[in-house]
Amino acid sequence: MAVITIARQVAALGDEIAAALAKKLGYTFVGRKETEARIVELGFPQEKLLKFDERRPKFFASLSKERDEYLYYLQRAVLESASKGNCILIGRGASIILEEAENLVPLRFVSDDKTRLARLKKEFDWDDKKAQQRIDESDANRRGFHKSFFNSENENAQHFMLTLNTARLSIDECVSLIETLVKNHVTPERDRLGKERIERMLKAQCVVNQLIFDYKLNINFLRASVDGNVITLQGVADSISIAEQAVQTAARILPSCEIRNAISIVQDFKTYQ
Repeated sequence: MAVITIARQVAALGDEIAAALAKKLGYTFVGRKETEARIVELGFPQEKLLKFDERRPKFFASLSKERDEYLYYLQRAVLESASKGNCILIGRGASIILEEAENLVPLRFVSDDKTRLARLKKEFDWDDKKAQQRIDESDANRRGFHKSFFNSENENAQHFMLTLNTARLSIDECVSLIETLVKNHVTPERDRLGKERIERMLKAQCVVNQLIFDYKLNINFLRASVDGNVITLQGVADSISIAEQAVQTAARILPSCEIRNAISIVQDFKTYQ
């Protein structure tokens, strides 16, 4: 029926609620380990994950091609999971990647610092200082991750259909509220439209990845926007010929789609390797 995405503060019970919700709805829970494993399987080096995975990249890492490569693999992994439907995806900007899908139910879980502090102290046997450091570090990394990769504020309520305070609601209460929301909101028509949109988005992302990784085209910040049967390539290249090659190659890969060129030409554009 739906694709549910979960954003959460550390110690706000996001993973616990996601697991309970998946069991109640019969959905697949795609957690951190599953997404990371797929990103590595697609081709991103395991040892480089820690630079980018749901954390704020350091200055030079944020300017490197590795940053863009991570994003290409991340978006494909998220879209692949979402294309199967009836799933719950947690973290990694999934709500932003999928925000146009009609069958998306984006959620966020929060809690006050006092409650989060108590939970971390109990779970890890930490003192106040250690638990507070973990909260501060996690909150900063999540803000930095969303700003760096999506130019978005992760705490902006406009990105979510529902935000739940787990200091006031139990896991069971959260599951019950979300179950009702999903059943009432995701109609058969929204489900159909969402599935079709996600399939088109996945095709477009696969084309982007092929252009970058298989054809080795030197285009920075390459992305493909989808509008029905039209795919528009956007990014920055240093010559018209590379942009034209990208369009022609994409047209061969997806002959049933109209490929449009919106790639900017900036000579001598450089990123850190």
